[in-house]
Amino acid sequence: MTPIVRLLREDDVRAALPMSACIDAVEAAFVAYSSGAAELPDMIHLDVPEAGGEIHVKAGHLHGAPTYAVKVSSGFSRVDPPALDGLVIVFDARTGAPIAFLLDGGFVTDQRTGAAGGVAARWLAPERVDVVAVIGTGVQARKQVEALRVVRPGPREIRVWGRDPERAARAASDVGGVVAATVAEATRAADVIITCTASREPILMADHVRPGAHVTALGSDGVGKQELDPELLRAADLVVVDALEQCLRLGELQHAPELADRAVEVGRICAGKEPGRTNDDQLTVIDLTGVGVQDVSAANAVLANVPADAGEWFPL
Repeated sequence: MTPIVRLLREDDVRAALPMSACIDAVEAAFVAYSSGAAELPDMIHLDVPEAGGEIHVKAGHLHGAPTYAVKVSSGFSRVDPPALDGLVIVFDARTGAPIAFLLDGGFVTDQRTGAAGGVAARWLAPERVDVVAVIGTGVQARKQVEALRVVRPGPREIRVWGRDPERAARAASDVGGVVAATVAEATRAADVIITCTASREPILMADHVRPGAHVTALGSDGVGKQELDPELLRAADLVVVDALEQCLRLGELQHAPELADRAVEVGRICAGKEPGRTNDDQLTVIDLTGVGVQDVSAANAVLANVPADAGEWFPL
């Protein structure tokens, strides 16, 4: 029998992976990773400096799952809006044969990254979220708010800050928010603060954040990147990471490695092995660098939810 592979295009992938389902899939992936029930090789990072291109190759396998996956995602920053693309290849975990190509245009990466913020907010954000600050104006400015609204419905005010006023205005319009003139103005009295930039120096300072707030930082996913003042990390009552070793190499912890001993992986919190937020006065911070098991779990959710007649089939 001739092996066949399924090709799913972006519209099929989008329809099969709503945010609520992706949040649950990513939470399961975090639990598997932190409990030793997943395989996660080091990320491959490739730069195309002459075009402002940044490419990540990630892979992973959840023990017992019928598949494993390899993902290539790219972002090119010198165009407006930034050009994002991607491809997920899903393989049979019994034979290694490719079974599906998800030509998702980067959607899986965008959705699972947003979903990771949703998982973080589910366990770490205050129960009541009235004011949200978003530092950044790209896709994740939208996706993080979308995911937050799944687990904490109804913030009354969303403030967006970005270096480019036009991009900030578009992002604010898309999330139903307002533009803030400064980071401090955006974060003043915020219950949840989301940083999603490509910064290489701190932009969110310790004195920008009130006691009891939650900070989701996801822009630092490479050597030299940084969004948070290390003093903010040191002041936090709870420092959480997606993958400790990776955060020490690529995330905010690369700038405060002494905090590794008290950093907690979010999967351990989701599994009930460590406490998340326990009162409204705690300052919580999560450092999200993105791990391959998120892509595997998201891809599995797509294949489980997509209609049987969706996509195209090709012989190998």
